[in-house]
Amino acid sequence: QVQLVESGGGLVQPGGSLRLSCATSGIRFRGNNMGWYRQAPGKQREWVASFTSVGVTNYADNVKGRFTISRDVAKKTVDLQMDSLKPEDTAVYYCRGRITVSGQEYWGQGTQVTVSS
Repeated sequence: QVQLVESGGGLVQPGGSLRLSCATSGIRFRGNNMGWYRQAPGKQREWVASFTSVGVTNYADNVKGRFTISRDVAKKTVDLQMDSLKPEDTAVYYCRGRITVSGQEYWGQGTQVTVSS
């Protein structure tokens, strides 16, 4: 059974930093896609950053240079370091795992990030 559990959200001032973590179980990183998405109030869920099945990182243009995705295979975690945060980064952030061979997706419950002064 695949489980994804996010943590690390909170309230931060513009220009500040937060680090989100996704604790995983039941899914292998190698060969599968792991990433972060977010959903702001009244908007559709959007992709933020991810690892491809071969470990290549990709970022949405609006976070490139400010966010860094990383993973620890031994600890089975996928982290998202967010720097230079802006009010428009306010959203619920979700961890997603996608099984390459089947296309099955798994989602965490989400963690709230609020950027406000």
